[in-house]
Amino acid sequence: MTAILLCLAAYLFGSIPFGVVVARLNGVDLRKVGSGNIGATNVARALGKAWAVVVLAADAAKGFVPVWLGRRLDLPPSVVALAGFIAITGHMFTIFLRGRGGKGVATSLGVALALSPLAALTGFAVYILIFALTRLSSLGSLLGVWTFSTFIIVGHGLPRPYLALAIGGAALVTLRHRENIARLLRGEEKRT
Repeated sequence: MTAILLCLAAYLFGSIPFGVVVARLNGVDLRKVGSGNIGATNVARALGKAWAVVVLAADAAKGFVPVWLGRRLDLPPSVVALAGFIAITGHMFTIFLRGRGGKGVATSLGVALALSPLAALTGFAVYILIFALTRLSSLGSLLGVWTFSTFIIVGHGLPRPYLALAIGGAALVTLRHRENIARLLRGEEKRT
């Protein structure tokens, strides 16, 4: 029963569109501004960096809390991994926006922080470096999530469900970035 409640809570919490809420409180419809995405990058375009940091932290918490809580409750790794994956998919396919959500980068960062702070911070550092060099948030995000996943696979000795979560989460984030990837390949991706 605890496992079911955790997964249900992970989806509902993951579904909260913090970017949309923050933008609406500031009189902006985030889905009609910039890229139309509900995440921190578009919030930065619409409202500035300070609000983007708030949304980034809130979206990361959506991934961190279920995984951290599941581990604290000493639930099986398979349940914890499922809760983390559900939190990411909740952000991507939110019930509050009729199944349309974000790309899952910040929520994946939260999951990563709960699994391995060192691996998560390594992935985040890659994002920061790539973004600083290119001003391409999508490229930094993709390289960051795969850096985290690679770091988890190569050097952590975590249970297999956590490895599956790292790979599955990165794969989902990559799929949600398919339009960005196409624009990157054509040299048409917008710089932030």
